[in-house]
Amino acid sequence: MIVLVAALLLLGVVLGAVAQLPFPLTLALAAAIGCWLLIFAVRERVGAHRRSH
Repeated sequence: MIVLVAALLLLGVVLGAVAQLPFPLTLALAAAIGCWLLIFAVRERVGAHRRSH
């Protein structure tokens, strides 16, 4: 849960800095955050699946 909160805070910082950052850097940061959230979601789903068995 704390990882998700940290990701959302980081996303807020990145969105606040979009006006000053070059567009390619903004896309790279967005992709990194998206991958981080995807990995988090997969790990949570696998963990929940293992706990249910």
